[in-house]
Amino acid sequence: MPGRAKYLMIASMDIDSEHESLFNEVYDTEHIPSLLKVPGVLRVARYKREELVINIGGQAKKIVAANEPMYSAVYEIESPEVLTSADWARAVEEGRWATQVRPHTTNRRHVLLRVISDTE
Repeated sequence: MPGRAKYLMIASMDIDSEHESLFNEVYDTEHIPSLLKVPGVLRVARYKREELVINIGGQAKKIVAANEPMYSAVYEIESPEVLTSADWARAVEEGRWATQVRPHTTNRRHVLLRVISDTE
């Protein structure tokens, strides 16, 4: 898989409703663009949790996501070292994220995943 991410870092969190608009604005216009400049960051996609209904055992079942954060960002990166680089450390503190948004986030979770199979 030349040129493809071999790792995913997923950052998930909640934000109080009072700061949700600012959260989304800053994430899209400042935070992601800063992190995309970090060498080794290949792509970033953001997601918002929705209700999950899935067929299991021949029946549609509603899966309750108890305590799962509402928002997630998936960072495609070349290696885990990207996350401890000076460029990453600088980028995560830029703009309004560190002072005006991060303090209002809760239920934060970070996960690093290594690709072990890719069918494309």
